[in-house]
Amino acid sequence: MDTKAFKRSLQQSENYHRKGFGHEAEVADVMQTAYQSSLIQQIRDNNYRLERGAVTIRLAEAFGFCWGVERAVAIAYETRQHFPSERIWITNEIIHNPSVNQHLRDMEVGFIAVEKGQKDFSVVGSGDVVILPAFGASVQEMQLLNDKGCKIVDTTCPWVSKVWNTVEKHKKKDYTSIIHGQYKHEETVATSSFADKYLIVLNLQEAEYVSNYILHGGDRAEFLVKFSKACSAGFDPDVDLESVGIANQTTMLKTETENIGKLFEKTMMRKFGPSNLNEHFLSFNTICDATQERQDAMLSLVEEKLDLMLVIGGFNSSNTTHLQEIAIDKTLPSYHIDSADRILPGNRIEHKPLGGDLTVTQNWLPDGNIVVGVTSGASTPDKVVEDAIDRILTMKAAVIA
Repeated sequence: MDTKAFKRSLQQSENYHRKGFGHEAEVADVMQTAYQSSLIQQIRDNNYRLERGAVTIRLAEAFGFCWGVERAVAIAYETRQHFPSERIWITNEIIHNPSVNQHLRDMEVGFIAVEKGQKDFSVVGSGDVVILPAFGASVQEMQLLNDKGCKIVDTTCPWVSKVWNTVEKHKKKDYTSIIHGQYKHEETVATSSFADKYLIVLNLQEAEYVSNYILHGGDRAEFLVKFSKACSAGFDPDVDLESVGIANQTTMLKTETENIGKLFEKTMMRKFGPSNLNEHFLSFNTICDATQERQDAMLSLVEEKLDLMLVIGGFNSSNTTHLQEIAIDKTLPSYHIDSADRILPGNRIEHKPLGGDLTVTQNWLPDGNIVVGVTSGASTPDKVVEDAIDRILTMKAAVIA
């Protein structure tokens, strides 16, 4: 399939909408009420610091809603304003935040159900309005919706679209796209759908396995089993790793993406020689600015004297999870929650350890004066962060009393 030609054709269709519908003013009021916070703005204005009694809050200097997320949510809200009586669907969560997605459900936006790992688009009728989320949607989904005659509202983050353009460049030169990402993540599913040949590596360890195979060969059957869910159909590691290009899921750890790119550059240089590198390796900068800024701010924050770190964001949010990893690497006690409701009475917190299941920790706030670092993922509204800080302040005051 000529994915570039299809996308161009879709974008020229009268049923395709990439921008808002002129309801910015109405939506701005809703966004401000539901998501913005005067307390958080006050903390920003006070050098990202708040002192109340025995508690000092230190906010990361970049956190929360990024431009791409805010844009996607605003367009989704405008869609309901513009189509007040039509059936509206969304192919996935608009972003990885439970409160934002619930607001859309309250507006009677339907979420496409997943049955046995497959989305059930049978509920979508001709003429229905379908929103593509900030992560994007696969080419196959877009084609299906276009064939149904749906009105498509595309809120895909421009940074994600930039990665798609990179994959198209790989395909044009017959390079295999090596994508740093999670093969199940909606964004990576969408990105890989634009590729001809692709291989998805989760981390540097998997990348090193692939690099070793390129340089020294190995057990082909073992390779195919290892990446059975993370490669294109008919992938042959003995043929398809001759020329590779690097792409990434925009929410992955910046440093790891950079290290993976450097690893494959050195690998292809060793395999084919420096003079032939450009015939076997392509790399473009596809690291999202917002992701980079939040990770850099977190790296700076954990260098301060903190007693613990609170990381706020959806449990299925990749960029939030990577913020938590930074605290863990610093051996700093960290608690990942998706809402203030996880902060429970009696100095307890229900949180998700990295790679683990939800658990409740008792006495998570230490006695005496404490400094709490706080950050949030790119899909987390300031209002959610405010609610969490309020609970900490209230709980700590109750403990002292």
